[in-house]
Amino acid sequence: EVQLQASGGGLVQPGGSLRLSCAASGFTFHAYIMTWIRQAPGKGPEWVSSITSGGEVTNYADSVKERFTVSRDNAKNTLYLQMNSLKPEDTAVYYCTKLYSLVPESQGTLVTVSS
Repeated sequence: EVQLQASGGGLVQPGGSLRLSCAASGFTFHAYIMTWIRQAPGKGPEWVSSITSGGEVTNYADSVKERFTVSRDNAKNTLYLQMNSLKPEDTAVYYCTKLYSLVPESQGTLVTVSS
């Protein structure tokens, strides 16, 4: 059974930072492109970032470029998202997905950016 469990969210002030983690199990993690998506209250899922299986190539939505950094540790089956210079509009539940899926099937983590 595929399991993707995101963690590391919380309440942070504008301009602050958070590091999200996603623990993966039930599939060959190191063979898959992985993606972070987010869903803000009352809105549909939004693609945030993707990383290739070996971590060589990363891509970001324009809204988070130069503020967020995606990485992975294949030895630990874990995906990360370092989020800096957070803005109120980054408030959302963040999920990790396999490939480029925009379906939030996994357990997400809530990030709230507010003063």
